Amino acid sequence: MKNLKRIGWLIGGGISLLIGFIGVVAPLVPTTPLIILAAFCFSKSSKTLHQWLIMNKYFGHYIQDYQKGKGVPFKIKVIAVVSVWLSMLVTLITIPLLFVRILMLFVASFVSIFIFTSPILKSKQEYEASSNK
Repeated sequence: MKNLKRIGWLIGGGISLLIGFIGVVAPLVPTTPLIILAAFCFSKSSKTLHQWLIMNKYFGHYIQDYQKGKGVPFKIKVIAVVSVWLSMLVTLITIPLLFVRILMLFVASFVSIFIFTSPILKSKQEYEASSNK
């Protein structure tokens, strides 16, 4: 059972990472939240993949900031939520099944709430100003 959970986390991390990589070139796919999700999944399944991901020179700092509780830059949050809802619009137009539309609206709402309720990474100036008080 333990191996089955590990495999599930590994597959989830791989899928999230793959879709996140697609998001680098596809404007409607949010990259940062998916990479953070992949890091979470890999932390549950593979120390090697988790370490590789958080040490990556392109997006490792986003994961490290998030894991330290510093958050994600506001600009990234806005891009992610806009991407989610643009993707949702395409889904609503192309998928005729009402059940799928309702499910996708629920998922997009949940993801948007999660993104906007997670911590916002302060800029260096904001961080220094708040620590000088």
